[in-house]
Amino acid sequence: MPLTVGVIGPEDLVHKVVAVGGRAAGSARLLPLPYRHEDETTRVVTDARSRADALLFTGVVPHALADAAGVLDRPAMYVPYNGATLLRVLVELLRLGHDVSRVSIDTLRRDEVLETMTEAKLPTDRVRVLPYRPGLTSQDVVDFHLEARDAQKTRVAITCLGSAFHVLEQHTHAVRLAPSRHSILATLQALVLATAGRHSGDAQVALGIVDLPAGTGVDARLPEDIRVLGGSLAELPDGRRLLVTTRGVLETATERFTRIPFLDALASRHGSAYVGFGLGRTAAEAEALARRAVNRARSVGPVAGVVSMADDVDIVIAPDAAGVTGAVPGQAGAAGVTGGASGAAGAAGDRSARPSALSPESPALLARRVGLHPQTLDRLRELTAADGAAGVTAHRVAEHLSVQQRTARRILKRLERAGVAVPTGSRQEGQTGRPPIVYRVHL
Repeated sequence: MPLTVGVIGPEDLVHKVVAVGGRAAGSARLLPLPYRHEDETTRVVTDARSRADALLFTGVVPHALADAAGVLDRPAMYVPYNGATLLRVLVELLRLGHDVSRVSIDTLRRDEVLETMTEAKLPTDRVRVLPYRPGLTSQDVVDFHLEARDAQKTRVAITCLGSAFHVLEQHTHAVRLAPSRHSILATLQALVLATAGRHSGDAQVALGIVDLPAGTGVDARLPEDIRVLGGSLAELPDGRRLLVTTRGVLETATERFTRIPFLDALASRHGSAYVGFGLGRTAAEAEALARRAVNRARSVGPVAGVVSMADDVDIVIAPDAAGVTGAVPGQAGAAGVTGGASGAAGAAGDRSARPSALSPESPALLARRVGLHPQTLDRLRELTAADGAAGVTAHRVAEHLSVQQRTARRILKRLERAGVAVPTGSRQEGQTGRPPIVYRVHL
């Protein structure tokens, strides 16, 4: 029996999602569940419990309302409104003769708005942004836009909230953002995959972006290349290709994040190639991490892949031809040595033996593999040399690097995932609460 995905949002957007997704949903049946006002979200979700296996929201606002109400008891995602969606609206406004340097925008992140406008060579000093936050109401959105109009002399209000749009259009020139076709398809595909494997942790969403040199056109062999991932392929508005799969499949195909099987083939056909994968709980999070990953890959060299996870963990994967299989935080621990299954198998063994099993590697490679600045690693070497066999804790790292303990814990986790730090126990340092973990660090 096919999965049933309930589509929740304002009526016009629900119909758009169903129309776009219905032609590509594959094994899923789309069930329209519209509301007249976002305040009805909780009731609509509750009423759909017996009819839908998963829920697809047309935007972040209804998803956040349902999440805050505690009624999300099945896989649920929302279609993100990203920079490409905003850019399309800005281009249309320019075509109609509007001043897009004086706009107010809600829901989108401020950094995403500024990055989109900067890349389009548009001024940003008079742009006002109200990012979404839990508890933000339709009236808050309306007040923000009207205040921006009165105080900062903005000319156009760009909103993601249907109820706010209907009020704003009576007072100012208002434009309503709608999700793009590619966002709808990518999120729906990710939701279907996650729902089909929801009983397994391997169902975490994995989205990949393939970035090839400009002017190369469509790579007809790419669909065959990525068949090993068992997912689907779509085109992004900027011409790059989007891969949709799950963490479990990606981890298997890449031999625990030690190699990207089609990276060498792409490089041989195009000269340079960048592949970035993002692993997230939602399609929006996975896509944001994938974009971060592909940008990181571009900074590594002419051919590279990166897998980005939460908590600022980036795994750098070089092509097999380079003789290095890249960074393997969290799983393989095979960077700097010949990769493949043998490297992954070695990492799966005794954790305490892992650091000594690694071949010596240059400080630059280690820094890239771990995702830390070389100077940070130099400071950590000073610390480990001073503390000797006693080991280090997050408290000592925080003191030595002058950072917060939360940041220090993340640094130690990165080192552990890279196979150069091993937790050996805990000790009390005169503080209350749980004793800190002691790490033996090999740098």
